[in-house]
Amino acid sequence: MAEVKTASRRGHGDDAIYFDASKNRYVGAVSLGHGADGRRLRKKVTGKTKVEVREKLRALHRDLDGNVRPRQRYTVGQVLDDWLAEGLSGVAPRTVKLYQGTIAAALRAELGAARLTALTAGDVQAALTVIAAESSSRTVQICHNVLVRAIRHAERDDLVGRNVAALVKPPKGQRDGRPSKSLTLEQAVALLSAAKGTRLEAYVVVSLLTGLRTEEVRALRWDHVVAWVDGRWGPVDEVGFDHEQVAVFVWRADRAGGDTKTPRSRRTLTLPKRCVQVLREHRVRQAQERLAAGELWQDNDLVFASAVGTAQDDHNVRRQFRKVTEAAGLGTGWVPRELRHTFVSLLSAHGVPVEAIALLAGHNQTSTTELVYRHQIVPSLKTGAEVMDQIFG
Repeated sequence: MAEVKTASRRGHGDDAIYFDASKNRYVGAVSLGHGADGRRLRKKVTGKTKVEVREKLRALHRDLDGNVRPRQRYTVGQVLDDWLAEGLSGVAPRTVKLYQGTIAAALRAELGAARLTALTAGDVQAALTVIAAESSSRTVQICHNVLVRAIRHAERDDLVGRNVAALVKPPKGQRDGRPSKSLTLEQAVALLSAAKGTRLEAYVVVSLLTGLRTEEVRALRWDHVVAWVDGRWGPVDEVGFDHEQVAVFVWRADRAGGDTKTPRSRRTLTLPKRCVQVLREHRVRQAQERLAAGELWQDNDLVFASAVGTAQDDHNVRRQFRKVTEAAGLGTGWVPRELRHTFVSLLSAHGVPVEAIALLAGHNQTSTTELVYRHQIVPSLKTGAEVMDQIFG
């Protein structure tokens, strides 16, 4: 008798693949056992062909083997929402505002509706390319960084198997903002003259003649303004200003955590004599403000505090600075950080080598000094305080 062949049956527990006429698609189902109520638990995938369904089933098994529990309707917009709500501990308020505003809006516009489990590296690359067409390179980089961190947050919760955003190299955007500029010596002299007697005089003089970053100036404390006495540094509040060498410890910055931008930014700078004089006068003016404020005064020991002793934000300083530049006949198109550019430019024009300028400015490498402050870099052998005393007397 001829052998009768029977059709092979799907083994117990194997995946099921069938055609659903109502959806006009193939459906694949993976059995996950039974729930507490005794009902069978299954996960399903769909596709136009059996091959596509089998590939999706393999991916589903990889997720299950890796304990990944994806939410099928979990979108990139929801990923961003969860990360913004839970993943920004310790981040500066200013940075949080940036992430929640401009950056999140750009990412949501391009990827917000995309399902996380279906997101590909190609999708991310295409979205960043669109953002780059209208945004600066810095904005594109921040968008990429935020997306990587948000998806990593989802990885932590086993909601996705891999971070496709981390596989993408962000494209270059448009030129970052307006280029920074530097005052000429004549403009710097006019600015110092216009600032004289104003509440911002000491801020302008110290920024221009030391090259401190704006966040370093705002965070400067009186106990970090010191004089060299008997072989040691002592705060000027204790030893006075009348000493041969007065300096500032640049150890703090108005940044998250209070640290300077880089470890090399932590430095001690000798002050030019003009800085010493204006700080002496500024200390007297601040004492008068303290008396006028009375109980409203908050003692934070800040050199450049508000009228009640609190820290000033960058917007407040910029607003005051525009009034000074306008009074100097320079218009209102200048910002305080360009005093640092002017410091570098003046040192360069008066013969200070780029290596010395980089140390004074707290740059990690001389290429930063050369690329960002490309103003007459020529060699010489003088320190910042000595040169500024020569320039401004």
